[in-house]
Amino acid sequence: MMNFGMIMYMIFLVVIFGFIIYGILLLITNLLNKYRTPSPEQDQSLQILKERFARGELSEEEFEQKQSYLKKLN
Repeated sequence: MMNFGMIMYMIFLVVIFGFIIYGILLLITNLLNKYRTPSPEQDQSLQILKERFARGELSEEEFEQKQSYLKKLN
């Protein structure tokens, strides 16, 4: 017969291992998302932004601000 302490210890181990596995999976998915290639949609929006800057529709400050925003979405 198992006493209450042993049952609590087993539950504690399961919870700890669950958190460890969750943390590892979260780290892997974040790393994969960070190094993935940009989607064609985002690539196209960056191209449009560069064209507007080249035509003089945007100042350098506006261009950099919008470019950093688009990269943040990526």
